[in-house]
Amino acid sequence: MSTVNNIELHYDAIVVGLGKTGLSCFRYLFNQGLNVAITDSRETPPELSKLKEEFGSVPTYFGQINEEALLASDQIILSPGVSLDNKSIKLSIEHNIPVFGDIELFCQKAQAPIIAVSGSNGKSTVTTMIAEMTRAAGLKTHVGGNIGVPVLDLLEDTAPDLYVLELSSFQLETTFSLNAHASVVLNISPDHMDRYSSFHDYVDAKKRIYLGQGMMVVNKDEKYFHSVINTNREIIYFTLGVPEEGNYGLTNYGNEVWLSHGSEKIINRNQLKIKGEHNISNALAAMALAETVNVPRSAMSDVLKEFTGLEHRCQLVGKINNISWYNDSKATNVEACIASIKGLSTLGNIILIAGGDSKEADLSDLHSAIKKYVKKVFLLGVDANKLADVIGSNVEKEFVKNMDDAVKGASKIADSGDLVLLAPACSSLDMYVNYQQRGDAFISAVNALSNNV
Repeated sequence: MSTVNNIELHYDAIVVGLGKTGLSCFRYLFNQGLNVAITDSRETPPELSKLKEEFGSVPTYFGQINEEALLASDQIILSPGVSLDNKSIKLSIEHNIPVFGDIELFCQKAQAPIIAVSGSNGKSTVTTMIAEMTRAAGLKTHVGGNIGVPVLDLLEDTAPDLYVLELSSFQLETTFSLNAHASVVLNISPDHMDRYSSFHDYVDAKKRIYLGQGMMVVNKDEKYFHSVINTNREIIYFTLGVPEEGNYGLTNYGNEVWLSHGSEKIINRNQLKIKGEHNISNALAAMALAETVNVPRSAMSDVLKEFTGLEHRCQLVGKINNISWYNDSKATNVEACIASIKGLSTLGNIILIAGGDSKEADLSDLHSAIKKYVKKVFLLGVDANKLADVIGSNVEKEFVKNMDDAVKGASKIADSGDLVLLAPACSSLDMYVNYQQRGDAFISAVNALSNNV
């Protein structure tokens, strides 16, 4: 029991954060007949109007995360955007109040097998590939988590054959009951270093996806892979090298490269519409996960032949005067930017648009990739100077105020056969609501060029 304004309080649960996920948590708990409150550090959280429209007057505490209301609650449901290191959350944990997230609630109730996908890069692509493969095989598949629908909203429908969940490190931090049928960490590279005290802590959060006894799908090309292996578990590996029998990788037949299961050919690399080695790795991971629910290889191959990728992820916006324009606004960290550059480097000389909020990440690995493959960089955003320092003097650079100026500048210097790539290596939040809005700004600027041709 706690008090606010001399009024004694008690809540069965309190939701921290009123975004899309927070609203779904509140709805789920309210519909179970619980006495639920909600708190947010923002005065007007993004889903406030929907909360009022759906529930009318409910206990809310906005403007700061309300400590008294937390301490008056039997359990705290934490939105992924709120850190466990928040002082009020830490105080609640010290008072032995359980703190968990929507994924934990979901795992306690889900009545169908779960395929769980995490990684620094490629999560949404692989999640979508698996969903399409399993649906092509006739399975009723529901997708949610860090992509699309909040997981608790998935429970409103009748149980499907399969859930495919994209899970971020933030979501995994507060998940304890996950026992996925199959799970994968696609890759791990420094990201969200403004949230984690060390890279080790970030890695530990990602590895929580392997909780339980299900199939482990592991990227054999990653440095971390030895540290996650549990010899008591079934494991499928994927690699960009030649696979051992029972695992997935690349095999040379004559002058052609095939995505293969052991020595069994599945699909010729040239038949993939998605570009870059990172996307080949994504396809191999998706096939390994799909195998665990008995998806035929013919269905895997059919999906991969038609899959063109997701918006804002190495998306070809168009060609103007034989100059290709690629939108990879989702490349919000260093490794994603490098993967994008390398993946497109065989298609022509690259003019790069980069910058934003680096989230305190080490940018130094960008130097060699940009020096090798990029002829000029247009820099924008709060950490443009940090990027310029890393790039050094070997590559031409130009600072711009906004996306329009970057696109116009790139258009002026691009030669026939070049490609212009938006791969920021940084988050968008210094200039845009999210990476989608940043990508849309790029697309609009490119379309404006097209209209003036």
